[in-house]
Amino acid sequence: MSEQFDSSRPIYAQLVERLKARILAGTYQPGGHLDSVRDLAAAAGVNPNTMQRALAQLEAEGLVRTERTSGRFVTEDTDLIEQLRASAARNIAADFLEQMRSIGYTPQQAAELLRSWNETEGKQHE
Repeated sequence: MSEQFDSSRPIYAQLVERLKARILAGTYQPGGHLDSVRDLAAAAGVNPNTMQRALAQLEAEGLVRTERTSGRFVTEDTDLIEQLRASAARNIAADFLEQMRSIGYTPQQAAELLRSWNETEGKQHE
């Protein structure tokens, strides 16, 4: 199953974001083994060189490590993962609040909207 990419941004950068999001969400567990470059590339529908570049970036950021004979693994540094999760959450919240302010909502009104929506969604999934 190929992924959809935004043509205005480099594909490898989008792959970095998506793989990082999966690590932060726990889809790829700390210490977990990643599939081969070829398998990841095939699943995403990209050239293996593009996937290799994305993984190299994640390795430079400390989220992935390579063991010469065993392949690539997600970092076991749960503190790093949690710091990155918190940073991502702050960025998402800041973007959300900026958009809400642009339509006249205060942060308190936005919080109430989220609270109400979460209660409604929670009841639908019980």
